[in-house]
Amino acid sequence: MLHHIIIQCTCLLVVILFVVMLGQKIKIAYPILLVLVGLPLGFVPFLKGIEIQPDLIFVIFLPPLLYESAWNTSWKDFWKWRRIISSFAFLIVILTSCLIAFVSNSLIAGFTLPLGFLLGGIISPPDAVSASNILKNVKVPKRFVAIVEGESLMNDASSLVIFRFALAAVLTGKFAFGQAALSFVLVIVMGIVIGLAVALVFYTIHRWLPTTANIDIILTFITPYVMYMAAEEFHFSGVLAVVSGGLFLSSQRQVILSYRSRLQGINVWETVAFVLNGFVFILIGLEFPVIIKALGPDGLKPAINYSLIITGVLIVARLASTYGATIFTVFISRYITTADPSPGWKGPLLLGWTGMRGVVSLAAALSIPELLPSGAAFPQRNLILFITFVVIIFTLVVQGLTLPILVKLVNLPDRDYVGSHEQQKQLVRKKLSKLALQILDDKYADRLAGNDMVKAFRLRLNADMELLKDWEQDNIEQRADAFYHDYRMILNDVMTQQRELLLTLNKKENISDDIVKQQLDLLDLEEEKFRQHFEVV
Repeated sequence: MLHHIIIQCTCLLVVILFVVMLGQKIKIAYPILLVLVGLPLGFVPFLKGIEIQPDLIFVIFLPPLLYESAWNTSWKDFWKWRRIISSFAFLIVILTSCLIAFVSNSLIAGFTLPLGFLLGGIISPPDAVSASNILKNVKVPKRFVAIVEGESLMNDASSLVIFRFALAAVLTGKFAFGQAALSFVLVIVMGIVIGLAVALVFYTIHRWLPTTANIDIILTFITPYVMYMAAEEFHFSGVLAVVSGGLFLSSQRQVILSYRSRLQGINVWETVAFVLNGFVFILIGLEFPVIIKALGPDGLKPAINYSLIITGVLIVARLASTYGATIFTVFISRYITTADPSPGWKGPLLLGWTGMRGVVSLAAALSIPELLPSGAAFPQRNLILFITFVVIIFTLVVQGLTLPILVKLVNLPDRDYVGSHEQQKQLVRKKLSKLALQILDDKYADRLAGNDMVKAFRLRLNADMELLKDWEQDNIEQRADAFYHDYRMILNDVMTQQRELLLTLNKKENISDDIVKQQLDLLDLEEEKFRQHFEVV
């Protein structure tokens, strides 16, 4: 049995790799393609029997994926747009859940309000992973990415709390609004408190104990699981615990981690997150045929109609929410200072179209028990699962594929930063080189005369300053592009021949293999540094 599962997972991993390569080739975000590829794969006999276990998603997949997203989120941008992020992560999720509850209650026969709130809690939160991956393929202002990613990080907590209370109401037949409201606040606040408390413990370990790069990386993998399980153990929000703790530790990375830990950690985390995301999205497609079969032929047609109507309501509700938030921002800007007193119509339109659902909605739906405490079947479980899957697939495919087109049509300008991306990069480089030259001249003038290595370092800094001074601001993009291509061609040629020389030297017995490997690693690091330094985005 275990042998068969390993073979199945290996085959899926190979499929994921080829699908991602295809996505890069045709410029489509891989979560969309993986879901589409997973749909027909669900009918392949060899892959039958692969089922998504909700506990597996919540406990194994969700903490590291949330932590990785939090680690890559800019705290500066998150704090700047905290009001709009909070409103969408909490207020809009609650309003959307209420709307879905009343719509489904009036639309579907036998669908009670508690079941409606259960469905609303499941499908109300947009997904962080899918939105981030789709936005990587389009050029949008930094503020837009910050709001979408920040919202997606926070809204999982509020939706899961709603889901938890609605599920309890269905199972027990009782619901006290006052108690639920108090518990809602407590679950959120204490989730944040526990996340920060655990983060402080790991901050102390990284900061004061003699860790190595490998130990640091392992600790970063342990951290989100401890945060999540500690919060969930006391029935608080594990999602917010991971997000709050991750944001805190991310802001302290320059203090608690060495340069080697940061470099190696980025590569390891990117790979792990890539594999986990790939499995999650292809499993969504694989699971859909199982849900269709559970509905039966008679229930399929009405289920499709219900699903499309509810999906439409979700999309319209999000668009209405973004414009409602815009109107409120314009009004409240008369009385308080806001990040943007005049958002316009373009940003809200794009923000409203980024409501792709994903892994959290899937895991929540699958965690619904099959039986009530009385032993009776859980009401409308298969229909709730089907609606959830349709919402995920429709929003991912339709909104995900059309979002890049909409971005180009709207052409939203970036009003937060002066100058282009390349101009900002050259400005920072110039300031760094100027500071380095000042330090050398003021503190180490006596070493410049007698130390050839220090002298060579100063010459390189001077060359950088001259290059930046020579580029005119009005055509810096064109100059950077031309310089980059020539420099890249020459550097690639030089490095290729240097690697060939090192491999030739390694064949000689009097040259240490360790030294050759070290020089090859340095060449790789130099090439990565060059790409980060000169590549035009």
